[in-house]
Amino acid sequence: MLSNVAILFLLVLVTHLAAGDPTSTTTLTATPVTLTKSDHAITLQWSNLPSPSPLDYVAIYSPPSSGDLDYLGFLFLNASASWATGSGSLTLQHLPDLRAPYQFRLFRWPPGEPSKNPRVDQDGDPLPDASRRAAVSANVAYRGSGARPAQLHLAFTDEADKMRVLFVCGDDGRRLVRYGIAGLREEQWEESPTETRTYERRHMCGYPANDTVGWRHPGFIFDGIMKGLQPGRRYSYKVGSDSEGWSETYSFISRDTEANETVAFLFGDLGTYVPYNTYFRTPHESLSTVKWILRDLEALGDKPALISHIGDISYAKGYAWLWDHFFEQIEPIAANNPYHVCIGNHEYDWPSQPWKPSWAANIYNGMDGGGECGIPYSIKFKMPGNSSFPTGTGAPDTRNLYYSFDAGVVHFVYMSTETDFTQDSDQHNFLKADLERVNRSRTPFIVFQGHRPMYTSSNETKDTVHREQMIQHLEPLFVKHNVTLALWGHIHRYERFCPMKNYQCLNTSSRFVYPGAPAHVVIGMAGQDYQPSWEPRTDHPNVPIFPQPQRSMYRGGEFGYTKLVATREKLTLTYIGNHDGQVHDKVEIFSMQVDNDSSAPVKLVSAVPRGTKYVEIAGCAVLALLLGFVAGFGVRKKTDSARWTPVKNEES
Repeated sequence: MLSNVAILFLLVLVTHLAAGDPTSTTTLTATPVTLTKSDHAITLQWSNLPSPSPLDYVAIYSPPSSGDLDYLGFLFLNASASWATGSGSLTLQHLPDLRAPYQFRLFRWPPGEPSKNPRVDQDGDPLPDASRRAAVSANVAYRGSGARPAQLHLAFTDEADKMRVLFVCGDDGRRLVRYGIAGLREEQWEESPTETRTYERRHMCGYPANDTVGWRHPGFIFDGIMKGLQPGRRYSYKVGSDSEGWSETYSFISRDTEANETVAFLFGDLGTYVPYNTYFRTPHESLSTVKWILRDLEALGDKPALISHIGDISYAKGYAWLWDHFFEQIEPIAANNPYHVCIGNHEYDWPSQPWKPSWAANIYNGMDGGGECGIPYSIKFKMPGNSSFPTGTGAPDTRNLYYSFDAGVVHFVYMSTETDFTQDSDQHNFLKADLERVNRSRTPFIVFQGHRPMYTSSNETKDTVHREQMIQHLEPLFVKHNVTLALWGHIHRYERFCPMKNYQCLNTSSRFVYPGAPAHVVIGMAGQDYQPSWEPRTDHPNVPIFPQPQRSMYRGGEFGYTKLVATREKLTLTYIGNHDGQVHDKVEIFSMQVDNDSSAPVKLVSAVPRGTKYVEIAGCAVLALLLGFVAGFGVRKKTDSARWTPVKNEES
């Protein structure tokens, strides 16, 4: 018979094996163990893994106290060329500073064994099991444990001579902003204090945001304002403290409301690039969008520019660390240029949200926000104005809903499509009063932005009633106050419409004088991978790829972004594809003030009925030719969309 000691030993051994605890034979190492911002790639190495399976994987944790199922992501070992030998290595890029150490755990998942993990990914497939742990790495941590500032991003304030900077630290100790005109010695810089804010798990309104699988503390968001800025000057700045360390030095060009040119980069639905599997599909293209915009910003030199992101910001959807990924991803452009946002359904949508008009029962009742209910969006950003809306959950109000500002020759207006915009609401009253105050001699163009589109030819029929409500309550304001351009996200494609008034197209050219209603453009193609198909056409029931309706001037399925350049005479919006960095669509809208300008002949193409299209083209060509002979003035030939680099879409 076995002794009591032997029996106890066997019981302990069986228990360890059943739990999958680390054995003495399998090792997992992670290097380096201390990370800085410049070397935040991590190499994972394992060895002595017996009988490896193609489903074996390494899971990523932060903090190390997280339960086995509460991983941030995972990598299958078969991504290593030598995995079948039981040894190999993998490299993780772009791990953000979560203000807590990382740990890595290796798990076995034999083929044919069903996962016991109750969670599934966005496609409904089971996430890897975590019941057979084989090895655990030592902890890996960032130097300073989150004390150094991270995730810097700028924003305009309500006053043109100020610039706001927000950043994150792991504690709420005193931090400062130091800034000065570029070229000035640092000891001559100004210094401003900062305010701090944060939010807690109890503020989240649902799963996974308020669950251990999704919640991670966001750190403390610092808010500092640089004051007394001279218009149109380049400034250098950094944030931090002498005791806890400073960020690197960044620069920006201060706002100049009297400038004669405006440059902006605009997009929606960017998402977060992460280099490993998560609980939903990874929108890989978002990093490409940031890189192309960075290229264009560098080419501008000392010309100021702003960034506009119209909803569905990080696609964190309740997984807090994806906000950290997102802000590190955009920091190269957002720390040097004002980054402006408006709220989308993936920041806000949840059944407990308070505004539920009768017509929106199927619109505002989803779980797209992952239980965040607008709280991270409201705290991590601070836009101009002071708009807010109660959450209905006892959490802080949702903010950054609607606001406006002037930048050069453009008046930018942002709205919330997720909260009440109907007539006599606070938001509608703001938009009406704001548009009435616009000084068109100073800002001849108005660019309006919101998340869910007023016009689209996608098959997103659920939002049809929503679009009808926007046309009823908002379009009259657009028409009355001569809004130039309306930009929308939500649909993960690019689509440009003609100037629209109650579903009627006022002009079919891509180069025209403002005809009395705004051109609408959907620009939700910045990075999120899911793309809806086009709506069916009743007159083409057997065509698998539905033709464009007449009001849709151009549509494409490539990822990309738009660039806006405006002078006092003309606003130009171009669509740039990520796959080649080239222009794929362009619209030019001339100011109503060009009557006495040499560009005035272009006015002949405005507000022309579709039936006179060929007369329009011929008339413009003859008049342009006459001007060329009489004044020696060459009118640039309009570039046809069909001659630009073709995009990969359903039509092609």
